[in-house]
Amino acid sequence: MPKNPEQLANTTRAPTHTPGDHDAELAFARDVLRAEAEAIESLAGTLGREFHDAVDRICQCVEQGGTVLVTGLGKSGLIGAKISATLASLGIPSHSVHPSEAAHGDLGRFRASDVALCLSFSGETEEVVNLAAILKQDKLPIISITRRSTHGSAHPSTLERLASVALTLPFEDEAAAGFAAPTSSTTATLALGDALALAAARRRHFSTSDFHKRHPGGSLGGQLRPVTDVLRFRAGENLPLAIETATVREALTHADGTPRRPGALLIVNPATGVLTGIFTDSDLRRLMLRDTGALDQPLANVMTRGPRTIPADALVRDALLMIREHRQDEVPVIDRDGKPVGLLDVQDLIALRLIRRED
Repeated sequence: MPKNPEQLANTTRAPTHTPGDHDAELAFARDVLRAEAEAIESLAGTLGREFHDAVDRICQCVEQGGTVLVTGLGKSGLIGAKISATLASLGIPSHSVHPSEAAHGDLGRFRASDVALCLSFSGETEEVVNLAAILKQDKLPIISITRRSTHGSAHPSTLERLASVALTLPFEDEAAAGFAAPTSSTTATLALGDALALAAARRRHFSTSDFHKRHPGGSLGGQLRPVTDVLRFRAGENLPLAIETATVREALTHADGTPRRPGALLIVNPATGVLTGIFTDSDLRRLMLRDTGALDQPLANVMTRGPRTIPADALVRDALLMIREHRQDEVPVIDRDGKPVGLLDVQDLIALRLIRRED
């Protein structure tokens, strides 16, 4: 019979927990995190010659115009997809391949110039082992990531035996006793994949500018853009420059002639054009509160000398660091001779969603 509303409410009501239950749950969660951290720490301490060999294989593959094809089943397959994406973002061509689908046509993805990265914690996953056996017959280099055999090196797993380079995780158990779900194993495999990708990119002298070319979108891409790309106020265009000998009144009158006045005046030496100071809206407010007749003073008397600046070849992320560290809303951008190129306003970065107002 259908349940009445009261019965239905009783069956769907969230279970209650006592304060003691919450404490035990937090302690359990902390133990899980510590166990996963310890797994990575243990892995870091065991890296050796095999890691160098794996990086060699990856770099040789790229130099030959090949692709790193990553494969694994289940959770290992998901981890493999992320490792593959990391490799690709670092200039190392890579794709993830499902081991079962490889036997139904995807073997055509593998070329003699490629290298296979095969993931299986047990080292005995049937689909991955079968794929590795086929690739070995085709003399394709194989890098495996498995757990270390409990029986020692005399009894390596099947996948280890098939591999050209065998990387092993130095533990048997997952993070939580009584749970079979992959935890420490997937975390450590992911970390090892990151280490391989970054070490190979480092050896190939992959630069920040190279990384930017592969990340043109989003916040990360925005931070890696040259700061001059996001300048709204540019010297010689819509950013009037004031000279030290002009009065505050003269400089403000001149600045009002622009369609949209910036939040600060950049002040230069009249002879050299080099930036010597900055005069912000906040400086103006403080000045007027002290002395209503201050508008007729020379800017040299009231400006902030030697302001913090950023070079024209800096990246947006460098400007973000300066703004966050010094709480500076306007950042003068200068060329190699110290002459103003433009003024970066924090509002421009907020508009681009690269920084939040509360930052």
